[in-house]
Amino acid sequence: MGSSAGWSARGPAHGEADVRRSESAGPTAETQSHITARQQWYREESRKSRLRSESKGTPHIRGRRGGRVGEPDAALWFRLVERDRRILALLHEHKVLTTNQIAAIEFSSIRRAQDRLRQLRDMGAVFAFRDSYSAGGTSQTRYALGYRGARVIAAQRAEKPPVAGAYAERLERLGLWPKLSHQLGVNDFFCGLAAYARTRPDAALTQWWSEKACTEFFWHGDIKLRPDAYGCWDEQGRRVRFFLEHDTGTEPLSKVVRKLDDYSRFGTDVFGVLLFSVHSSLRERNLRSAMRQQLGYEKPCFVIATSSRDHCHPDGPAGPIWAAWSFQDQVQERRRLAELPQRGPRIVQHVSPVGLPYSEAAWDPNDTTMTGQVTGDERRWE
Repeated sequence: MGSSAGWSARGPAHGEADVRRSESAGPTAETQSHITARQQWYREESRKSRLRSESKGTPHIRGRRGGRVGEPDAALWFRLVERDRRILALLHEHKVLTTNQIAAIEFSSIRRAQDRLRQLRDMGAVFAFRDSYSAGGTSQTRYALGYRGARVIAAQRAEKPPVAGAYAERLERLGLWPKLSHQLGVNDFFCGLAAYARTRPDAALTQWWSEKACTEFFWHGDIKLRPDAYGCWDEQGRRVRFFLEHDTGTEPLSKVVRKLDDYSRFGTDVFGVLLFSVHSSLRERNLRSAMRQQLGYEKPCFVIATSSRDHCHPDGPAGPIWAAWSFQDQVQERRRLAELPQRGPRIVQHVSPVGLPYSEAAWDPNDTTMTGQVTGDERRWE
């Protein structure tokens, strides 16, 4: 192999003629005379047709290294490892992740994450973008599922792949999505849990549902519950299922506390506790005060806990940052996430299937027993 490569670099061996034709050499007059007018017309029309197709965005299907027309480029399939497929599945489900978030849950360092994500971007499996600030500088790189990555997910799930043009428009809208910062905050919460679990053999994030997945499952008839996410956290033999409301401070508190009415009408306690994660201690105090006015002295039929993100802790969201709801003005105690009351349906933990990370404790959304718990036809406690 090495001698062959060396030969090609040096040229033909001594005494051998180089029979290769110069790239600049054109057809001889004799050859040109055999090209009829009809052949010249056909070649010109073929060239124009190809240019028209390319201008309309029609991909020019061409096998890699002489592959058959109509076959996909297999290079991507051979270059993706299991970790890459997990990243693609997360991007498909949760829309966007930053470099730090992906590094925290899948890599040993930021540098390794950057190198691999750059390769995935070059392969078209992921799409990368940044925000530019008016004062200078840019945001951290955000990653979304690229078109070729979307085709991999579609093939894996036996679904119809997206149309290239429509998918490109979807990625363009994502960069200007008004809820982009909010979505990144929600994802940061779960990536913090997953990162902590990587260093603890007795902890695991066993369910992570997006807002879309929650909407599809928790909407039945007049029951319309729309949390920002739903999760399940296991630590030291305890399992806490929870709804997450991620507050960025952009909504008035009156609108935030009105969500309690939806949770009160729903069998919230059957599925988990309700968590409010707010951006500051002041916002948390004001939120608890607004909840007291909303609830009066009536104890809610489900567990509520609040935290502020300026209460930094090395364990992140898994740490002792959660204050259970009470009618007292001052927070008396903060607990770890695993120390909150255990709520939720009894589901036997199973191995997460390929392409569905963080779903070991998830249930089948089409399970009639589970949908019966949503509608109140059947209740089962953990």
